[in-house]
Amino acid sequence: MRLLHTSDWHLGRSFHREGMLDHQAAWVDHLLEVVAAEEVDVVLVSGDVYDRALPQVDAVRLADETLARLAASRARVVLTSGNHDSAQRLGFGSRLADAAGVHLRTRHTDVGVPVLLEDEHGPVAVHGLPYLDPEGTRTTWGLPARSHEAALGEAMRRVRGDLAGRGGTRSVVMAHAFVAGGVERDPSLESDSERDISVGGVSIVPSSTFAGSDYVALGHLHGRHVLDERVRYSGSPLAYSFSEAGHTKGSWLVDLGAPAEGGAAVSATFVPAPVPRPLARLRGTLDELLSDPRHAHAEDAWVQAVLTDEGRPAAAMDRLRRRFPHALVLSFEHSAAPVGGLPAAPSSGRSDHDVVAEFVTAMRGRAPEADEAALLRRAVDACCEDPDADPVPAAPEQVGA
Repeated sequence: MRLLHTSDWHLGRSFHREGMLDHQAAWVDHLLEVVAAEEVDVVLVSGDVYDRALPQVDAVRLADETLARLAASRARVVLTSGNHDSAQRLGFGSRLADAAGVHLRTRHTDVGVPVLLEDEHGPVAVHGLPYLDPEGTRTTWGLPARSHEAALGEAMRRVRGDLAGRGGTRSVVMAHAFVAGGVERDPSLESDSERDISVGGVSIVPSSTFAGSDYVALGHLHGRHVLDERVRYSGSPLAYSFSEAGHTKGSWLVDLGAPAEGGAAVSATFVPAPVPRPLARLRGTLDELLSDPRHAHAEDAWVQAVLTDEGRPAAAMDRLRRRFPHALVLSFEHSAAPVGGLPAAPSSGRSDHDVVAEFVTAMRGRAPEADEAALLRRAVDACCEDPDADPVPAAPEQVGA
């Protein structure tokens, strides 16, 4: 059986206020092309279909079109809810969708009830585990602890209970969680676009929780990763933060072989996704960024730039966009010595203008220019005490008894 493992679509997400729906629609076209070209039997979507619990109308429309196209393809679909999704909204109409070969698994009450598929080697049970909120499952399932490990541990107990009665049926488990052995092994796969799901600082689930499964299709981390040959993250199909600039996005094409002692044979190939617009992180002075030919590759990319000029150049973003029209993020970093300690109290020999000018000099490493000094003077004068203001009457003295 051939599986296509995807996750973390985040339909409706923007990238620093740039809409990504067109890019997401282009990726859906790619997904359907892979299904047809590679003769995929099952498409797995391991959570975070939407970017928010109440998705925008256009994102819902794209999801509807995507699932309709997949239903008309050769593949079945098993889709679970993630921590960004509303389980109830995403799961609406799930029993009707089942009849079309699109299986939405969003309710914890369905944990342990698989989607049953068949190939020439026999049955395959796909257990789609939705994102399990530790507090909700602790109450509902009577768990001894409030943690992701406890919630998924109970879920897998139910999965194994189902498989025990199926006589060697091959198993595929889908989960949306932070599984141990993931990002710690490769810091380059870290991403700041993933929502923190820690509970009291405890978010990690041991990979041993899924022991015995023929294949585990994980979601939540936005970088692809292989924990072992049977446990993988697909990562998100598109980059959703500049921290993912070094990621290769795509999905896993997984072939599940015949049942065997110790587990069915598994082979996986990563299928890269098209990159609608690359990401670039640049650092240097403004003049260097505008003139250095080494940055030519970033001229059509979304750009995050850090300027190292001693002073902040005027109209820096406008000038940067003359070469990099898709620059989105600009920050400043200079080499001025850090300021420590408390500021000295103003003395009678230093005017308010002097104090403000000294502060600016200390913070950025150089004195204000003449036009800046004039602007600061006007600002200070506007804040100074008005000698013509009516005096504030003093509070009456209290006479002791």
